Amino acid sequence: MNITFTDRAAEKIQTKLAKTSGAMLKLKYDTDGCGCVVSGVSALWFVSEKEEGDIEISTNYQPILMEKTKQVFFDEEMTIDFVETANSFMLKSPGQILNPRMSLVDHS
Repeated sequence: MNITFTDRAAEKIQTKLAKTSGAMLKLKYDTDGCGCVVSGVSALWFVSEKEEGDIEISTNYQPILMEKTKQVFFDEEMTIDFVETANSFMLKSPGQILNPRMSLVDHS
């Protein structure tokens, strides 16, 4: 899996990361309240530690955690961008937009 951060996204994350202490970035496939595992929503989380089942993926910015069992819901090539007009992150691949308004939540 290859994840690329745009300069805008990396800058925005770095600004927020500076306010947390020792947090790690995780690409989460969140299914809480969705009713079905295939109806999940991708989100960026700050977490304080790696959980069992998490894998670390290298990126052009910094390593990012992801639940190994949730990889199937993501594409092989993805880009994380920040959209100023929406004030949110966007997760996209060459073939689709996976989440046009992805949030960044502090769970650390």
